[in-house]
Amino acid sequence: MDIRPLSNRKVLLIVGGGIAAYKSLELVRLIAKAGGQTRVILTESGAEFVTPLSLAALSGHPVRSGLFHPEEETTMGHIELSRWADLVVVAPATAGLIAKAANGLADDLASTTLIATDKRVLLAPAMNVRMWLHPAVQANVERLKAFDGFHGVAVVGPDDGEMACGEYGPGRMAEPAAILDAIIGLMAGAAGRPLAGRKAVVTAGPTFEPIDPVRGLTNRSSGKQGYAVAAALAELGADVTLISGPVALDAPVGVTRLWVEAAVEMKAAVEARLNSPGGADIAVMSAAVADWRVDGVASGKIKKKPGGPPSLALIENPDILAGVSAPGPRRPKLVVGFAAETSDLEANARAKLSRKGCDWIVGNDVSGEVFGSDGNAVTLFTRDGAELWPRQSKTEVARKLAVRIADHFKA
Repeated sequence: MDIRPLSNRKVLLIVGGGIAAYKSLELVRLIAKAGGQTRVILTESGAEFVTPLSLAALSGHPVRSGLFHPEEETTMGHIELSRWADLVVVAPATAGLIAKAANGLADDLASTTLIATDKRVLLAPAMNVRMWLHPAVQANVERLKAFDGFHGVAVVGPDDGEMACGEYGPGRMAEPAAILDAIIGLMAGAAGRPLAGRKAVVTAGPTFEPIDPVRGLTNRSSGKQGYAVAAALAELGADVTLISGPVALDAPVGVTRLWVEAAVEMKAAVEARLNSPGGADIAVMSAAVADWRVDGVASGKIKKKPGGPPSLALIENPDILAGVSAPGPRRPKLVVGFAAETSDLEANARAKLSRKGCDWIVGNDVSGEVFGSDGNAVTLFTRDGAELWPRQSKTEVARKLAVRIADHFKA
């Protein structure tokens, strides 16, 4: 018996026109390796980047492209293809394809198939950062999320990173392995969403503690790891609230984001979420919360004066992790903290685990290139031991943690 995750499952892949189209070749190979079948619709612009011959060779099926091919449309090809598939995947999902799907436009085989299908659709957006952040594109994605088949884990990515155009930011198509994981999760149904019905609260990013209206105390946290955790939990079906300090990141698809600035605001937002109906089953406190704040914020900009710099009196900020971990009816069933250390990682992380009262600590050595980067090496510390996860993308770290959390609730 074939026990591969996509055994006997059928994927219709729509390849849009963008440089990321080359990744579709690897995606077809991975689907086949996982036991699945793929048929491909290649848009006219997509054919400028990859060839029908390559996709046909990897998929084992002829590649479809035109809407007005009599030999294909005698059987209503766009209907036949959507009936054949268990899942429709659009990778890369360009701004144009997203706009057509969101507004019901059908003027080629790809867009007509998207309108005609009654199967779930997985989008893997890929475009320039400015295009991805454009309000029209964001509005179209939000609209699709509200349609049956376009919500929750039906959007994977985009990732942050350097692009072919030389710019940096969100817009890179998710890697083929990540898209495959999303396909497997969607095909698995409820089994692929093991956290469905669970509520999670995630904190991410730095806090900013004002000194005066201009200056403040903060840290170098980018928020990337926390945002990746929120996205990974949502992919597994959790209802995720992300409480974020000031970062330059988009809210993950399917996640509710609340903006805060200072530590006291983050504490209030976390407590409000825990005290809301249903509370939270999971708390992942990955934010880099400032330990101190200024005692008395100046009402105006502090001016430079003779006699040296002014003295700043600091007071301790509330300990959010310890508060969430404290016993009580509103304590989440699983509380995960983070420990960013520059030395003695295990000793400091274990001390924090004991001192804070949380269930797990994700420890990472930040003495190297961690802040702002896309990679991380962490150790998961629990009461029973430690698991070393070697350096990999923050997305993969997040997915491992989300799976580990799901396994915890299965036990």
